Order: sequence, then structure tokens, then C-alpha cells
Amino acid sequence: MQPSKRLTIKQVAQLAGVSTQTISRVLNGRPDVSPETRQRVQQIIDELGYQPSEVARSLIQQRSCTLGVITAGLKYIGPSMILNGITTEAEDKGYAILLKELPKFDTGDVEPIFLSLLARHVDGILWAVPQVGDNQDWLSQQSPRLPVPLVLLTAPPHPDLPYVDYDNYQGGRIATQHLLDQGYRAIGHLSGPLDWLSARQRKEGWQDTLRDAGLNPAPHHRVEGNWSAASGERALQRLMEQYPEMDAVFVANDQMAMGVLQVACKQGLQIPQRLGVVGFDNLAESAYYWPPLTTVAQDLRTQGQTAVNLLIEIIESNRNGAPQRPTSPVVLHPQLIVRESSLRL
Repeated sequence: MQPSKRLTIKQVAQLAGVSTQTISRVLNGRPDVSPETRQRVQQIIDELGYQPSEVARSLIQQRSCTLGVITAGLKYIGPSMILNGITTEAEDKGYAILLKELPKFDTGDVEPIFLSLLARHVDGILWAVPQVGDNQDWLSQQSPRLPVPLVLLTAPPHPDLPYVDYDNYQGGRIATQHLLDQGYRAIGHLSGPLDWLSARQRKEGWQDTLRDAGLNPAPHHRVEGNWSAASGERALQRLMEQYPEMDAVFVANDQMAMGVLQVACKQGLQIPQRLGVVGFDNLAESAYYWPPLTTVAQDLRTQGQTAVNLLIEIIESNRNGAPQRPTSPVVLHPQLIVRESSLRL
């Protein structure tokens, strides 16, 4: 079967008896076309099944309607959920996505990645790489001079660049305060890998809340995991050995909390009477753990969607010639979802 030849805007204009400019005005919803002409042109477009060339349109409008996205660690739930929010919102707003995934978190030379996206004429770039180790040092050493807007996600605040992130420190505080309010006093912490900024922030929230309550969190009151359920199982066993009086634990993500609940079940620890448990992330499955898991909710899809909207707003503002103004950081606030795993009172 021979492929059908693509219709051109010139051919559609000839069939409609109008200029190509009129066809373009109809396609772009411009008001300067009479209702009769608009109806006739639209009828011909529909009958022919004409689809305008996005390449040609981008050349005329001097835009690609494409956003570059740099990410890493898509095997982890957090980065993958953020990317899901980015892709769905970009599509809804009429933008395509050009994705670049770093081969590893500690990729230091990011200039070739930016240049690769710019060579494909993206209208803006989202940096959605979690801060792990020193992989964000390029931001502090020198702000990137890019011809297109850049928005940061899951990165430390930057004075010259807009960013969108959840307040992980606040999340650690509200989780720990909830356990205190339930009457627990020996509250341990199972952290994520502490080379991740988010894990450190959640740990600091736990520490500061206990100190504010007159308690003294010690190094042996916490153990580091790697975000997986298996590491949660191992970490709780170790934590119970070194902190036997522990009566509650704040776990830095719901996956590790799954491992915690399994260990407690195997060892006959009643939850929440003997051990209160609070997780983090509010995975859809956390409501179906046994017992159902109290957790700190952060909607990472919303974070991705918010970043897309912020980037498009900057792109459109630049296109309209609006004066440059500092963009306020967008800090999203997590919410506590209370379920049976922590309700002792």
C-alpha cells in the first residue's frame, strides 16, 4: 500500500478559495475571519482530514512547543511520579516532552545534556533530578546561562532560579508531632539514604520536633535504609536491637514502612499499642497495609504539574515581551493522613 501524500496548507487554501493566511487564522482561532468564511474553511478541513504540520507551525511561530526534562532514578517511585505529572500536564497544555535521564545521580558534567536539549530547540527546561550527594554543585558554582527558562524540582532553593518542591522538613515534623500527640515518647527514625537531600530534611524534622518536646534523639535512635521494603525490614530489626525501649517509629517512606509492618507482625509486636508507625508519601497501597498506615501525603504528580505550569507561564511571559521579574519559589506543603497504625489514644 502506498502512503497517502500529506495535504499542504496551500492545497487546502486553493480548495476553499481563500489565502493560506486565512487558513492559518482559522486554525489558530483568530477572530479576524468572517463567520461564513470560517464555517466554509472548517468544513473543508474536516472533510479532507487536514492536519497542520507542527514543524512548519513551530518555524512560523519561532517555538517548538517542546519542554526539555532532565531526570534521574526513574526506578524510584518519587522521580517516576513527578515525571508522570510533568508528562500529563504538558500534553494537556499542548507541549511535547523531550526526556533526558542521567545515567547516574552523581553525573557531574551536565553541560552536554543542556546543549543537547537546546540543539532541539526546546522552549524551556525542567531539572527534575533529586539532590543526591554533590550532584547539584553546578548550581552553586555558576548559574547556567541558558537562552530558555529553567525551573528546578527536588533541588535546594536557588536565588536566581524558580523551583517547585515539597517541604520535607515540615513533613518530618508533622509525622513526629503526631506520634508525640498520641502519647509515644521513645520515637525512633528509619531514614532514607542520607546522601539524598529529602531524606536529610525528613530526619532533621524528626530531630527538631523531639528536641522541642524536651527529648534527646541520639544517633542509636535511628537507622538508615535505602527506600526499599527489604531495607525497612532489616533496619527495624537493627533499630530494635540498639533502641529496645522504642515505642514508635517515623519511617521516611511507605515502602520501607511495609517492611517495618512485616517485622512487627513476625515478632508479635502489636501495632499501634506496642509500636506506633508513621510512613511518608501516601502511596495508594498504604491504605491497604495491615494495619492501614498513617503517612505524610505529598502529591508528587501535582509537583510535576505545578512545575510545568510555572515553566509555561515564564515562556509565555517572555514571548509577550513582559519585563523580567523574580519568580517566587513554590513550596508545597505535605498533609498528615491518619490511619490505624499510629492511633493509640
